[in-house]
Amino acid sequence: MGYALTTEVDRPFEEVLEQTRAALAGHGFGILTEIDMAATLKAKLDVDIERQVILGACRPPLAHQALQVDPSIGLLLPCNVVVRAIDAGRTRVEAMDPDIMVTLTENPALADVAADARTRLAQALHDLNQPAA
Repeated sequence: MGYALTTEVDRPFEEVLEQTRAALAGHGFGILTEIDMAATLKAKLDVDIERQVILGACRPPLAHQALQVDPSIGLLLPCNVVVRAIDAGRTRVEAMDPDIMVTLTENPALADVAADARTRLAQALHDLNQPAA
């Protein structure tokens, strides 16, 4: 079973990172955390990797619903969305598939929350490949 929703965009990393933030906001997600993996690994290990930022995306009503079903679900929150440079003009965006919450917990009561989050994340990724309005 796959664990990611993925799209590739023919635009530079910085542009796609900003568009990803906007697309997530457009589908009701706020960004709780942002981790610049390239900067962190350079600072801590003095290694170079392609640009990569992890966005911790959260839609509070969905998080609240999930926590009501399973208080330990916070271990799987927020929804991580990774924006990663492939090369100078191509960027990959991956989001953790919320269906993983149901699979890992074996709790079917989380299915509706996961389905809503999955639909919203998939739409946000889809938006990245649409022409600018």
